[in-house]
Amino acid sequence: MAQKKPWGGRFRQKTSKLVEEFTASIHFDRRLYPYDIEGSIAHCRMLARQKLITKDEARLIIDGLRAIKKEIDQGCFPFTPSLEDIHMHIEKALVDKIGPAGEKLHTARSRNDQVATDMRLYLRDKVQKIIGLIKRLQQSLVELARRYGDVIMPGYTHLQRAQPVLLAHHLLAYYEMLKRDRERFFECLKRVNVLPWGARPWPARGFPLTGIMWPNCWISLLSPPTALMQ
Repeated sequence: MAQKKPWGGRFRQKTSKLVEEFTASIHFDRRLYPYDIEGSIAHCRMLARQKLITKDEARLIIDGLRAIKKEIDQGCFPFTPSLEDIHMHIEKALVDKIGPAGEKLHTARSRNDQVATDMRLYLRDKVQKIIGLIKRLQQSLVELARRYGDVIMPGYTHLQRAQPVLLAHHLLAYYEMLKRDRERFFECLKRVNVLPWGARPWPARGFPLTGIMWPNCWISLLSPPTALMQ
């Protein structure tokens, strides 16, 4: 009997195990699971607001997604190359857990939307952490500059010793370099923190998605950015 896959409608035979292993991305995109679930919960809430699913179905889906996240957090969720990526793993686990209601989660959403949203949430999270780490490093440099404010060291130019400088000045030069790096990451954050929903392969949808909080559901339904702006 043919193996059922979302893209396998025209195939009559099972996918070769070698092909599955070659095309699978689950070994590296599993790290997207909290963002995939967060985006799916937001999408589910939007579907309920637009009355495309019932409130009971929305609660069932959200509870199922949270249970799946808990299983992955605890390391007891099974991963297999046959399901290819994290999206398929979560989708199948949801349907297995709550039944047909789980299949409604994909209403009015393409995989393009899902992948783009996951990637932006992942990058937004990582960029914010990098910004925070840079700030901590800057604070450490300032503390060292204060502690050793009178220490003199040789300055260097073109790998040659030059005039004497204060160690504090040398350390604070790196503070300024890191400040520019931090500013660059803030600019990246602005570009990453944009709602990509609607990035589907065709220009139109057959569902009323222009209602309440759409497209502003990025702010209302997804967790807001928490970058250290100070």
